[in-house]
Amino acid sequence: MKHPVDVHVGKRVRHRRWMIGMTQQQLAEAVGIKFQQIQKYETGMNRVSASRLWDISDALDVPVAFFFEGLDGAEESATGAAATAQGDMLVDKEALELVRSYYAIPENQRRRLFELARVLSDAAA
Repeated sequence: MKHPVDVHVGKRVRHRRWMIGMTQQQLAEAVGIKFQQIQKYETGMNRVSASRLWDISDALDVPVAFFFEGLDGAEESATGAAATAQGDMLVDKEALELVRSYYAIPENQRRRLFELARVLSDAAA
């Protein structure tokens, strides 16, 4: 049986890998393992050891703590309770693609787009 923490960590690995446009194969090569192992981590089938998580965090350029953010919501989802807003976003491919595209925009333009989105959301409320 999958442990909710393993599932959550795996989802965060997949989310970050996808956000930076890295394939499972590329991550596996960066960490020194086979891509099938990355698949098992991402589905929560296999637990990620502390040293491997350290290597993955380095390859994905995030702190180790990134993989545990929102953990309370992940545990609730795994037990059948309603998913948190963050958990839903991590599953929504459209939202992930939007965020990925957003970060591909040059920083000065990205700030302007952010301000526009904030004004539009305030107007819609």
